[in-house]
Amino acid sequence: MSNLPPVTLSVDAEGVAWIAFDDPSGRANVLNPDTFSALRSVLDTLFDAGGNSKDAIKGVVIVSAKERIFLAGADLKWLASLPDAKVAAAAAREAQELFTRIAELKIPVVCAIHGACAGGGYELALACTWRIASDAPETRIGLPEVKLGLIPGWGGCTRLSRLIGAEPAVDFILKGTLVHASNALAAGLIDEVVPAGELKARAKAAALRMVADGRVDRAKPASPSANSFAEKCLVATRRGVGQPAIPAVIEAVQKGAGLPMADALELEANLFGSVATGDVTKNLFRVHWLKERARKTTTDGWYDSSPAAVVAAPFRMIGIIGSGVMGSGIAHWCAAQGFGVILCDSNRAAIERGVAVIRELFADGVRRGKVSSGDAHRMTGGIGITTSLEDFEYCDLVIEAVVEDLAVKQKVFAELSAIAKPDCVLVSNSSVHPIEKITAGVANPGRIVGFHFFNLVSRMPLIELSPGPETSRATADRALALVKALGKTAVICKSSPGGFVTRVMAFYLNEACRLWEEGATTEAIDHAMQNWGWPMGPMRLLDEIGVDSSDAIFTGMEEYFPGRFVRNGLCAQMMRENLNGRKNGISSGFYVYAGGNESLNPLKIVRNTASRQSWSEKEIQNRLMAVMIDEAKRAIDEGIVKTIDDADLALILGAGFPSFRGGLLRSIRS
Repeated sequence: MSNLPPVTLSVDAEGVAWIAFDDPSGRANVLNPDTFSALRSVLDTLFDAGGNSKDAIKGVVIVSAKERIFLAGADLKWLASLPDAKVAAAAAREAQELFTRIAELKIPVVCAIHGACAGGGYELALACTWRIASDAPETRIGLPEVKLGLIPGWGGCTRLSRLIGAEPAVDFILKGTLVHASNALAAGLIDEVVPAGELKARAKAAALRMVADGRVDRAKPASPSANSFAEKCLVATRRGVGQPAIPAVIEAVQKGAGLPMADALELEANLFGSVATGDVTKNLFRVHWLKERARKTTTDGWYDSSPAAVVAAPFRMIGIIGSGVMGSGIAHWCAAQGFGVILCDSNRAAIERGVAVIRELFADGVRRGKVSSGDAHRMTGGIGITTSLEDFEYCDLVIEAVVEDLAVKQKVFAELSAIAKPDCVLVSNSSVHPIEKITAGVANPGRIVGFHFFNLVSRMPLIELSPGPETSRATADRALALVKALGKTAVICKSSPGGFVTRVMAFYLNEACRLWEEGATTEAIDHAMQNWGWPMGPMRLLDEIGVDSSDAIFTGMEEYFPGRFVRNGLCAQMMRENLNGRKNGISSGFYVYAGGNESLNPLKIVRNTASRQSWSEKEIQNRLMAVMIDEAKRAIDEGIVKTIDDADLALILGAGFPSFRGGLLRSIRS
């Protein structure tokens, strides 16, 4: 291991000091006691206790020597080791004192940002006189602490509110996202964006300019409207049920805005300490590490007797069969990641609807700043459409995404296997049927594997990868490489009815319907589960999936788990009334969707004669979560997934299980 410090100092001929972050022990620069010690040593070398230069230094430029990361924020392993709130608050004060020392220097300090500048990295930047960033795609700036159950506690809440105003500061911190330099400039987070190749020269020029012209005189941000700010804070707190970092951010900004700087920083440090060692933060750290570990997923353990395959050339042309919501979503995502795409459906009108869905998905990406309008137009135009499987003759991989009808899927694979070239990988996106059922009797089953995307494909990060009993390791390894190339996270599941996520969620959603049949209202069920932490209640989720699609899954589960899974009658009754939810633009289900509004649908459906009049929130929560836990345990016992970690991550990424709870099975020891 190198003995070089993580922070180094050099002074150029014009009297500009260059402070460079370059942790020799890793690819990223992180902030921890060693980094703080090295930075303090550099500052001691340059300045006296009053912030005066010892050697006639004119200005300072802070840079990173890493190619893609400026400062990635705090070292999470160090944060996780802090034993209690008192020690965590003291750690925050130490960082604050160091950054305050930078803020109070008598000469200008320019922060030259190239690469990720996150959390504590941006809090350091906030302490500088001037913030200049490169226009490179990898330059992303923000305060993501709330996603880990933390608050920006090293001056971030206090300084950002004084820079851009309390209300915008709360908005930005609670989003917890990193934004491109151009967006950061527009929001007032930084002062200048320059070409990456000019960053250092322009940073030095800015420092020398401020030496000549004096310190920057910034306009004071407008004060927020008391009523609007209070309402915003109330809404944020309701949405962040069970997450103490959200009210802590609001308190730090709202109260801190009216305090002297030193008092605001002390409030912030104490609030940081109050959340940093709590259960929610521990849970969110666990989820973070599960995601990190999943990036290194391999097929080891599923193919113990065969060596890892030499992965063949990457896929280039992907065929997709079925232009419904799922097929269109997969086509959009594959095209957005640079793959050639051909979308096939036997029905020309269905293809036209699918293309309309794809156009809207790209338009949404443009609105959200994920893709330029030019690239969206080019990618949309590059998707081929056809009504004949014969046009898949030259595809490298074909994904089946037709209706959940076993006979239909079997027919598709029988035809496809006769047309596709021998080395073409064939994939089923079935959410119910095992691969071996779908491909029974199909030649060369070694090249067939299961994927399960989750709706919306563009938003949900999980793909369940399910090798069948005869899937070769070479096929599974190629498929896993594709999942990673698509920017998704893979959890490998044994081929089985429903895989893991759909199976567990089917039992949960079916039980919610049975609870409704027994007398609980749509509103009571959904509010209970949202108050437990789910992003939406089960009845609202059924609308999103589609009542008809959900009923098809329930039918399959009843077939595969006879006696143990008893399909509810509610969904079938709703389908007879044409209440299919939101899928394919249908506007009514458990809720009515009209004109962009959403309201409860007073369903006129006969309930169970033995129904009760009311259920407590706790009764609803306990009943529905118990069903999920029991089914997840069974699936693990059956080897559907290998570990509790895999089970927890799959439900978080594929079903929206609340991350702050750490995972459905987190308390169970494997």
